[in-house]
Amino acid sequence: MNSYTNNSSTSSQGFSASHNNLRKVLIVALIVVVLAIASAFVWPGWALNHQQNAQPAKTQVPSAKTPSIKAKDLPSTSTALLKAMPDTVLDFARVDASASAKWSSASPLEEYTVKYSTGESGSDVSLVVAQWSSRDLANKQYELLLDGLSGVDVASGKIQVSGKTTGSYVLKTESGNKAKASAIWQNDTAVFELTGSKQSVERFYKQFPM
Repeated sequence: MNSYTNNSSTSSQGFSASHNNLRKVLIVALIVVVLAIASAFVWPGWALNHQQNAQPAKTQVPSAKTPSIKAKDLPSTSTALLKAMPDTVLDFARVDASASAKWSSASPLEEYTVKYSTGESGSDVSLVVAQWSSRDLANKQYELLLDGLSGVDVASGKIQVSGKTTGSYVLKTESGNKAKASAIWQNDTAVFELTGSKQSVERFYKQFPM
């Protein structure tokens, strides 16, 4: 009886010890797992990779084109109208400016032909600009120029400055040559005619400041 009791006590103690050891192993294993998960979040490499993965894809925006050639200086005696002609438009630079008499029959106050180029063959555009003493006289010349265009319409519309309509514009391809085009527009007392390749004319007139 005493012997049986002693064996039972020893067995009970051994089971208790084994149970405690198993619990310790489980606790240690749990701590290791928790530390592993925690380290994944605080580890610098993880944070860097997470930020890199979270960053949106960058969109490359092409830089505005600039001329590869230098603009020709205007004469020191240039009038306000001629000085208003920009040195550059996009990648076009002014390569020449001179007095013109193309519209002399309409008696403008002043008239000039200004040429622009990107420096590449076939890119040149020629701009004739003139000013009259009144908007009505300028409009008369604008309508006369429109009557002389016989190509296909590409674009047309009104010119507005500060919400006020100051004129109109028309862009047409050259009759018999769709690769060439002319843009004509009136802005208050000034009239403009731009000629050249269709591609160059379209790019230029949209960015012209007047």
